[in-house]
Order: sequence, then C-alpha cells, then structure tokens
Amino acid sequence: MSTGADKAKLAVAVVVAVGAIAAFYLLSRQGAIVQWAVLLVGLAAAVAAFASSENGRQLLAFGRDSWREVKKVVWPTRKEAIQMTAYVFAFVAVMSVFLWLTDKTLEWVFFDLILGWRK
Repeated sequence: MSTGADKAKLAVAVVVAVGAIAAFYLLSRQGAIVQWAVLLVGLAAAVAAFASSENGRQLLAFGRDSWREVKKVVWPTRKEAIQMTAYVFAFVAVMSVFLWLTDKTLEWVFFDLILGWRK
C-alpha cells in the first residue's frame, strides 16, 4: 500500500527523470559531455528517489530474490545442450514428414477418390 510520502517520491522520480531527458536536449549547444553528465546525474537522482519509496524497495527485494533463484539453476552442460538441440531438430524433421504425408493422403482421398477432380 502506498502512502502519501511514497506517492510524492514516485512523482519526484518521474519529474526528475523527465527533467533530465529534457535538459539533455536543451543543452545540446553545451557539448556532449555536459549533456550526458546532466542526463546521467538526473537519472541517478530519479533512481535514488524511486529506490527510497516502498515500490522501489519492493522492486530491489524482488531483484535480489530473482538473482538468488538464478544462482540455484542447474544449467545443462554443452554436451546436454547439443543433444537436446539435436532431439528438437529430429522431432521437427519427423513431424514435418508426417504432416506432409498426412496432407498428401487427405488430398488424394478428397480430390481423387471422393470428388474425382483429378484423372
């Protein structure tokens, strides 16, 4: 649940981010270094304002939990990945032949046997 202070922090974050982007374009005559410095400082301030809100803390906690779960994943070895890829390609090849044969059989049944369109 958001409090008034959290809503204000989110509003500040949005205003600062929009201001940083606007300043980036407005300071085009000052040079690229000034433009990028203003943009990066403004976006960093917006991120800091967002991170201090309850939504920001929840997002950071979610990111930490997600990273912890990614570390638990057992990734396949190169050999296993190649084998699984080969299985998928083989299945696709077999299935495509099966579907082609099914299509040609149905075409023969309908057009040649039932309708007699082909002679």
